[in-house]
Amino acid sequence: MRLDGRVALVTGGSAGIGAAVAEQLAEAGARVIVHGRDEQRTEAVAKRTGGVPLLGDLAVPGAATTLADAALDVHGHIDIVVANAGQGWSGPFAEMTAAEIDRLVMLDLLAPLQLVRRLLPPMLDRGTGQVALVGSIAGRTGVAGEAVYAATKAALDVFAESLRPELLGTSVAVSLTIPGVVDTGFFAARGRPYDRRRPRPVPAADVAKALVGAIARDRAEVWVPGWLRVAPAVRALTPGLYRRLAARFGEQVISRPG
Repeated sequence: MRLDGRVALVTGGSAGIGAAVAEQLAEAGARVIVHGRDEQRTEAVAKRTGGVPLLGDLAVPGAATTLADAALDVHGHIDIVVANAGQGWSGPFAEMTAAEIDRLVMLDLLAPLQLVRRLLPPMLDRGTGQVALVGSIAGRTGVAGEAVYAATKAALDVFAESLRPELLGTSVAVSLTIPGVVDTGFFAARGRPYDRRRPRPVPAADVAKALVGAIARDRAEVWVPGWLRVAPAVRALTPGLYRRLAARFGEQVISRPG
């Protein structure tokens, strides 16, 4: 897909990966609609990119559909939707409240599904479009202390894999970006900072470059960094060894969207 002149909605675009994606799409000539919860940060990114800010908390039921409708009203259509907004939660699953589970599932899984559900039919009608989803290595390997977050990312992963063959021959493509540890505010926000020496966090701009490249080149899946593909391969080929290593070393390499 040529990006010049395309209309792109980026959720979670006020900081981190989302802000970097919005900036790189704008540099490529796209017209960007920047979604975020924080008014000042969202407007700042929109100003830098020459885009339009839209505010909303996607953890609220119905907010994703409301956002999609508002985005469609801006330019009359959406060519690219980047479902990036999300958050984590760190700690034992037994200590999560029902409200915390509901919020995480709503924001990290149901909101992207509802957003795509609203924006996909107009893309099909126009005969062009891109659905860019942000996953996580956690969705491929599982992460101790991140059970619900990992579950939502695993579901998003399978959603992408299932939707892609449905859309063959329609000129609407689906991509999934799978990052590892990213240098954003995600870890502090989840309740526990990232304190490992290795692997070192990658810049959000690197993830954005891979995501935007996947859109431009119609790639189904990209990993950042690329060597992360080893972890799910080890899990698939030698699950017993993988589980022993996971039990020994605890928290595994994880990612964050947004």
